[in-house]
Amino acid sequence: MKATSHAKSAVTHMKWILCGMLLVIGPTDQLVIGQGNPNPGVIPPHSRPYGLTYGEWGAQWWRWAYSFPVGQFPPSQSGELDCGLGQSGSVWFLAGTAGQGPVTRSCTMPAGKALFFPIITYLNDYPCPDPNFQPPPGETLEEFLTEGAAAIIDAVTQLEVVVDGQSLNDLFSYRATSRLFTFTADPSLVAFDSCVTGTEQYGVTDGYWILLSPLPPGPHTIFIRGVIDFGGGNTFEVEVTYNLTVGL
Repeated sequence: MKATSHAKSAVTHMKWILCGMLLVIGPTDQLVIGQGNPNPGVIPPHSRPYGLTYGEWGAQWWRWAYSFPVGQFPPSQSGELDCGLGQSGSVWFLAGTAGQGPVTRSCTMPAGKALFFPIITYLNDYPCPDPNFQPPPGETLEEFLTEGAAAIIDAVTQLEVVVDGQSLNDLFSYRATSRLFTFTADPSLVAFDSCVTGTEQYGVTDGYWILLSPLPPGPHTIFIRGVIDFGGGNTFEVEVTYNLTVGL
């Protein structure tokens, strides 16, 4: 069943991505974060970096991730990678995992690129095979998808990122939600997301995101871990380590 505020199970048919970050975050508990930027080097979440909000960059991230066939789907990859696949412009994307267990990745990228990635994110997309997956009377499609995505991300309890031994603080202040957007996924991704049609469709994404200012040349090691806790011993956990080399 599709995971929404109307669904009976928040675990089935989930699309999670816990992505590698190039900053460090110590384990944090969910709490209310004050104003200000606690992390120099991270562009604040309520700004419009490179012309888009964090939520708009989130939509762009899903368009990028879903443009690949299932065999090249970025969250499913491990080992040595080509970081440049599908990338363009001043902002490049990093991907995490699709829940397949601890993953280590290595790649090289050019200097001067900001890095945008989710710590963890969910895409609520439409239409789906279930004929009952529809907005109730009086609710718009955007409201319906936004509620469903929020129900998943509300269950995040732990976020951790460590980069080069440094910790990024107050990760729960980096949550952002997109507006309703359109995307076209590679048809083979139906194996990952049963709602993929291979044609233009709608979505709303919610999650915790980071936009990192360009890193200096050299090697960087990033460890990322996140937990979603649905209660009753039902949790979802992802770990990923990036060995990243930034060129000259």
